[in-house]
Amino acid sequence: MRFLLLALLSSLFMHAEVLHAAEADLILHSGKIVTVDRAFSIQQAVAIGGGKLLQVGSNDAVLKLKGAGTEVIDLQGKTVIPGLIDSHVHPAAASLTEFDHDIPTMEKIQDVLDYIAARAKVLPTGKWIHLQQVFITRLKEQRYPTRAEMDRVAPEHPVLFRTGPDASLNSLALKLSAIDRNFKVSDGGPGFIEKDSAGEPTGILRNCTRFVKVESTARVPTDEEKRQRLRELFKDYNAVGLTAIGDRDTGVAALELYRELRKRGELTLRVAASASVPYIGSIEQIQERIRTIAVDTLFKERDEWLRIIGIKTYLDGGMLTGSAYMREPWGLSKTYSITDPAYRGVLFIPPEKLSAMVRTTVEAKLQFTAHAQGDGAVQTLLETYESLAKELPVRETRPCVTHASFQSKEAIELAAKIGAVMDIQPAWLYLDASTLVGHFGYERLRYFVPLKSHFDAGVIVGGGSDHMQKIGSLRAINLYNPFLGMATAITRRARWYEGRLHPEESLTREQALRFYTINNAYLLFSEDRIGSLEPGKLADLVVLDRDLLTCPEDDIAATKVLRTYIAGKLIYSAP
Repeated sequence: MRFLLLALLSSLFMHAEVLHAAEADLILHSGKIVTVDRAFSIQQAVAIGGGKLLQVGSNDAVLKLKGAGTEVIDLQGKTVIPGLIDSHVHPAAASLTEFDHDIPTMEKIQDVLDYIAARAKVLPTGKWIHLQQVFITRLKEQRYPTRAEMDRVAPEHPVLFRTGPDASLNSLALKLSAIDRNFKVSDGGPGFIEKDSAGEPTGILRNCTRFVKVESTARVPTDEEKRQRLRELFKDYNAVGLTAIGDRDTGVAALELYRELRKRGELTLRVAASASVPYIGSIEQIQERIRTIAVDTLFKERDEWLRIIGIKTYLDGGMLTGSAYMREPWGLSKTYSITDPAYRGVLFIPPEKLSAMVRTTVEAKLQFTAHAQGDGAVQTLLETYESLAKELPVRETRPCVTHASFQSKEAIELAAKIGAVMDIQPAWLYLDASTLVGHFGYERLRYFVPLKSHFDAGVIVGGGSDHMQKIGSLRAINLYNPFLGMATAITRRARWYEGRLHPEESLTREQALRFYTINNAYLLFSEDRIGSLEPGKLADLVVLDRDLLTCPEDDIAATKVLRTYIAGKLIYSAP
């Protein structure tokens, strides 16, 4: 009898809990709810309770969950999409770019020289002037500032103009760094210096900036200033609809910064981290770093706000700087200062070392990804995955290729075969296609950012920005506005370029939305929690000022976010 009574009480208690759970905290109705579920269904309303989606469906069905304490909002026909995800950002460093001083937008060589001259006036003689990530493909002249030009505007200051792994130095910077005609790479890593016909350094370094003895002159932020700048950046991410990000190269300091924000309840988006792993050094040291990451509680224990999902390293140089590792020679170029007709770029990691790194990562059940820009680097990484998949569960770790700007039909087929995923930045097409077509020609770019081919082959590809400097979605390096990314993926139109770059690779609007939602959720091991609007998932969603599925194509990039919700809580509202 006592058992029956306890069972009855337990049943009544559970029933009461269900009734309570079924009463929504928030209902949004009379809108266009783009669920991005498997069927890409369109609904009218959503009900949210306890931070999750209780129901998605018709107005009548959802409004039945209205209770005395339910907040009810009439969308008046507005479009709602899942919270957007950026698969590739570097927020800790990006947020501090202008902490010391503002950095103007630079569109031509004279802008660069004016900035260097202005810094020379305010910095004491002999202090370093360091300008980074002003890419030569985005300057009107499409070349590096020369050693002589930088000598002219800053003769008494060492100058480092750094773009990714490559750089241009003035004479004093070369002298202080002991880089002369006899310089040789001494640490076993990749790279070389460019020389003129007389054998003297031109000032351009290929993956050798680690040898530059640059000293920072910037103010050092306090821990609280670092947190404040990151909070400001995250609020700006929220303002363009971002509710989750992948930090692709998270150092120890950045992880600690995220942990503190998480502890304080100050994260306003979900962070999935690929922890930074070096490629230079002994394989034993690198393997130890990987194994250390694998026992971190952020990997071992699931936290919906902050997680480690894998590791990130660098396999080749830059697309924007002329050092990406290609299957065929780059070709001679004034833009990239390439004088060797056989030059194919720089591969940072020998195949046998790369294989050992991937093996250790898979054994630790972490996701491996590497910066791989050139089609040669992409093929090298995919073939490494394929080889190890014969004996290890590589597919289960969702092996990733980061950037993968230049590809081939063979690479896409191989990625589909082994279950590799791709983390791609469409805004690079928007910003850099003009330079790339001018250098490589139209036909060689057939598989440049080949998004449609990935979708057709069944490869899961996600959209990222590689945001690395400045706060502001349309002034940053690189641009992190996801609507510009979607528009570029759909139109294949680029700045300073007439027409469309291989429109056969254009995504549909449905695909473009998947690209920044459910696909990215899959890349970040979160597709069971976010990425689509389905009952039981976390209530991350965005209200827009226009219908992305039907608005004029030219209006997609101008889309504005009206409200952003994470776990059902309003974290951004348009002024």
